[in-house]
Amino acid sequence: MGGREIKESIMAEKKAILLLAPELNLNAASEALDKLRKKAALLPNACKDGLEARAAALGAKTVDTSALTEQNEEAFLLLKGGETELAAILEYADRRTLVVVAGADAVAFYGLAVNGKAGAVERAVSAEDIALTIATIADLPITAECTGGIVYQVMKNPNLKLDEIRKLKEALLRMESVIQRDNREPWDKHDCA
Repeated sequence: MGGREIKESIMAEKKAILLLAPELNLNAASEALDKLRKKAALLPNACKDGLEARAAALGAKTVDTSALTEQNEEAFLLLKGGETELAAILEYADRRTLVVVAGADAVAFYGLAVNGKAGAVERAVSAEDIALTIATIADLPITAECTGGIVYQVMKNPNLKLDEIRKLKEALLRMESVIQRDNREPWDKHDCA
């Protein structure tokens, strides 16, 4: 596997799903909304104007719930709808999935790297801030024209990227030391054949 293939493989592991639900009140009561709010960080002062265009600029693929399958290889999905779509998304999402719901009264971040105990974050945010935060968490490429700010208040670890880089560097150092010794000992201990 070449460097580019490895990077694409790593990037493909993380997924982001954005649900645009302008009629959905995130503070209403339902099974799906209760599940979302239980582990979500809410942004009640979020301006969602232009969020769909920002998501498209990040490469979001607009789909319906039928695209929520294990075989879907897209890194960023955009859905439009309401509570039915939210329930399908929450059923599909796993620990490597970031779910962002832009509802009538707030924006909710849920899942991958999100601090589920953050509650309501009163910070005023724009659509560009939301898109940049999605890109940062899900490893999506951004352009030099980006002027948004990452909404660190919704994240479990504001140093998420630094920690990922540190872990990769440590793994690289371990691999280099094994290659320099010309010794496969750590791998020989795990004979899977």
